[in-house]
Amino acid sequence: MNKIFLIISREYFSRVKKKSFLLTTIGVPLVIMGFYAAIIAISIDDADEKQKIAIIDEANLFEGTISSDNKLTTFSFIKNETETSFIKKYKSQGFQSFLYIQTFELDQPEKFVLHSESNASLATMTLIENIINKTLREKRLLAKGINPAEFDKISGEVSVENKLDTKDGAKKSNAGVAYGVSFACGILIYMMMIIYGTQVMRGVTEEKTNRIAEVVVSSVKPFQLMMGKILGIGAVGLTQFAIWIILLFSMQMLLPILFPDMINQINNASTEESKESVAMIAATIEGIAALPIGKIVSAFIFYFLGGYLTYASLFAAVGSVVSEDQQEAQQMVFPILMPIILGFVIMTKAINDPNSSLAVFGSIFPLTSPIVMMGRITYDIPAWQIIASALSLIACFLFFTWITGKIYRIGILMYGKKPSWKEIMKWSFSKG
Repeated sequence: MNKIFLIISREYFSRVKKKSFLLTTIGVPLVIMGFYAAIIAISIDDADEKQKIAIIDEANLFEGTISSDNKLTTFSFIKNETETSFIKKYKSQGFQSFLYIQTFELDQPEKFVLHSESNASLATMTLIENIINKTLREKRLLAKGINPAEFDKISGEVSVENKLDTKDGAKKSNAGVAYGVSFACGILIYMMMIIYGTQVMRGVTEEKTNRIAEVVVSSVKPFQLMMGKILGIGAVGLTQFAIWIILLFSMQMLLPILFPDMINQINNASTEESKESVAMIAATIEGIAALPIGKIVSAFIFYFLGGYLTYASLFAAVGSVVSEDQQEAQQMVFPILMPIILGFVIMTKAINDPNSSLAVFGSIFPLTSPIVMMGRITYDIPAWQIIASALSLIACFLFFTWITGKIYRIGILMYGKKPSWKEIMKWSFSKG
């Protein structure tokens, strides 16, 4: 065991001490939280540029007044002007644009024209269209003898709020947040199994082609070398995850300090868009708080380790039988990547329908369970499925480690000739 620990230490510290490791480990959470903080700051910022819009209302649609919650846009009604005469004047009078409304029939309105020297923003066009449509709807209702306020009460829509009944009381859930966390966990394991598994394969291939393995196996058994390399690189991945979790959690705790009045500013936001943005951020934070963080982290660590150890042993076996030919390595790796890709495809379905037969199968089948189960982890999964998934993954890891250990011990010292699949299968079940 001491020899395995020495190999683990070598593999671990040779990678952790690299500048690339420090940059990716510390830089990724900082970039994520930097974007997160920037979105919040932009959403609650009230320093947007104000604009003035003139209105020539020949149809008297607005009857000289407009009610709008947008405090950044000021509307002014212009009299004694025509569309043609005002085109040359509105800019000099301090207006960014002007809206021309010609006389029309209430049931058959003509096109409304917004004049400006440059393209109007999408927000401005949406604001004006909403105001016109709201006013037209009210006038049409009144023409039919219907009170607009009563009509709004009758046609008002409702929203459904999902509350989780926990031991600590009811918590407000957010389906979008649960979906996002599930997808992020699944794709993170998907990426890391490929990245760190490929690192194992490349490390074995380099030691084989440089003849370093010949020196090392004179002191340790090939199986010890393989396990030391797999566990050492796996420890690098766990270290990276631990640092990410600590940094992201610490930055999450700093958000209330950086933005102490974020929730209160929802009511003080100057526009409906900013209110919606801040409310969305607040709902996201509340939705994250309602998630079973302990369960998610524990499952993530287990399935990362189980999935990584299973696939890393396969990648190590491939690295031991290939030479410097990258095309040869890609051909050998392709069968290993197929179940990983299949797991990702099933996960995208399982997130939307976590209790489907396909989702249950994918979360129990050991070659896809690390990815698919993380896609279901934010939902209520029966205990028997979790136990069956864990046991099958452990059994799969032990089986593949036993098989690939036999391939590794022969392949790591074999040069020149490329072994066939038939020969590799013989190595797998040889007794010698």
